[in-house]
Amino acid sequence: MNDVRELLGRAAEDAGQPVISTEAVYARAARVRWRRRAAVSAAAVCAVAAGAFVVPGLTSGPEQSPQTSSVAAPGKLGGDSERARQLVKLLPAGVGSVEQVSLAVLIKHATPEQAEEHPLGPLDGQYAVRRDGGVGYLVFGVRDAKVLARKLGGGAKDWNLCKPGAGEPPRTDCVRESLPDGRVLTIWSDSMDYGDGATPQWGSELVARLSLGDGGELAMRDSTGFEADTAQGPLLKTPPLTRAQLRTLMLSPELLPKK
Repeated sequence: MNDVRELLGRAAEDAGQPVISTEAVYARAARVRWRRRAAVSAAAVCAVAAGAFVVPGLTSGPEQSPQTSSVAAPGKLGGDSERARQLVKLLPAGVGSVEQVSLAVLIKHATPEQAEEHPLGPLDGQYAVRRDGGVGYLVFGVRDAKVLARKLGGGAKDWNLCKPGAGEPPRTDCVRESLPDGRVLTIWSDSMDYGDGATPQWGSELVARLSLGDGGELAMRDSTGFEADTAQGPLLKTPPLTRAQLRTLMLSPELLPKK
C-alpha cells in the first residue's frame, strides 16, 4: 500500500469522522519505523554492492447510527467508566486494573472534540491496563463491512492475513482459525521493533482480527505499551492478555453490536 493510496483512502473514510482517528494515532509510529528501516536497509545494500507498511488500525466509519462518546484530557476516562466496567467483567482475574483512555489525547495532544469517537461495538475503545508497575493497552473496535471493503479495495472477505501484502513485514506466529460458524479468527505477534527510534516507540504486542458474518471485522491490539514523554508508565513485560485469553475475548459476543 503506497502513500497516495493510503491518503486517498483515509480522506474518503474520514469524511464526517473525528479529526484524529485511533488508526492514525496507534499505527503511524509503526508505519514510519518500517519505512525508515526499509530506506536504511536499501542504502546499506547500495553502499556494500556499489513499502510502506501500514499496521491495520481500528477506525471505523459511522455507516449506521453509532453511539458517540467524548473523552477529556489528558486522555484518562477513569476505571469507573461504563465501558471499562463492562470490559472488566469479560477479562480473566489477574489482568490488572483497567481504565478507559484516549490515545489521541495521550499521544497526539488532541482536544476532546478532536478525539471524539464513533464506536460501532458496545465496548469499542482504548483501555490502559496497569500491572506490576507497567502500563499496557487493549485497543479494539468493530469495522463496518463497507469501510472494510474500501480498505481491501473490494478484495475477498476471507483474505489470509497470515500472508502480508507487498511491502509489509512478515507476521510472526500467525495462526488463522476457521470457526464452525464460518467466521475466521487470525492472531499474530508483532515485535514493533523497527529500530529507528521513532516516538512513540511501541512495545511488542499481539494482534487479532475476527471476520464477521456480515462482512465486517473486529480488530484488537494487545499491547505492552509505548515509550514516550507522555507514557503513562513503563512497558509491561508481556501483553495484558495471553494468546489464549485474547482468543477468548475476541469470541465474546458482548464485543459485537446487537442485531
